[in-house]
Amino acid sequence: MSITTGLTWIFIFVAIVFFILILKDKKIKVKKVIFFGDSITEFGTQPKGYISAIREMLHYQNIENLELINAGVSGDKVNDLLLRMHDVITQSPDIVVLWIGVNDVWQTNNLFAEPDTTEFEKDYTTIVKALLAKNINLVLVTPAVVGEKKDNSNPLDESLEKHCEVIRSIADEFKLLLCDMQAFFHLYELKYNKVNAIKGILTVDGVHLNDMGNRFAANEILKIVKEI
Repeated sequence: MSITTGLTWIFIFVAIVFFILILKDKKIKVKKVIFFGDSITEFGTQPKGYISAIREMLHYQNIENLELINAGVSGDKVNDLLLRMHDVITQSPDIVVLWIGVNDVWQTNNLFAEPDTTEFEKDYTTIVKALLAKNINLVLVTPAVVGEKKDNSNPLDESLEKHCEVIRSIADEFKLLLCDMQAFFHLYELKYNKVNAIKGILTVDGVHLNDMGNRFAANEILKIVKEI
């Protein structure tokens, strides 16, 4: 075998090894997904929580490149997330699913006061800007329900809608992926909430998700996360 032929085979061998290493690196590259929110997210890693449901769906779809991390704290409002967002940033996530707002609506002091979303919008925007500054992909999720009545007769429906509109507007302004859970839940309630119940369709208490609600939310969130 000539020297030229030998060098050719060496070159081919090195190229094949290099190509295999590239494929291997691509295969094992894992994206870190942090779910940043309140009690709905904190409960998300319970056996039938929505994060557990996403993990199960990933398993059945043979998707192995997503690491799911729970950063939910019960009772949190948007200003609470603002105070602890650096704990999320220091974990260097690839994706943050931001699901907050239900407590900003639910924990109102006056049911009859005109909803004021000024501070909510300010704090939410600050969080979004801080995460984007770290080149983190964001998925914004609107709060789903505060009461499941489908005819807009829940006491806090007006406030819920105004907070959701803030999130939709921010998603539009920054060209971010939006999971409009409020809209998705409403469509589901219109179809399946036959008796106009205030709870028990997708939630246990009008806010926190039951098993069906968790799976429903998981499916909608995963559809969007897979786009990234």
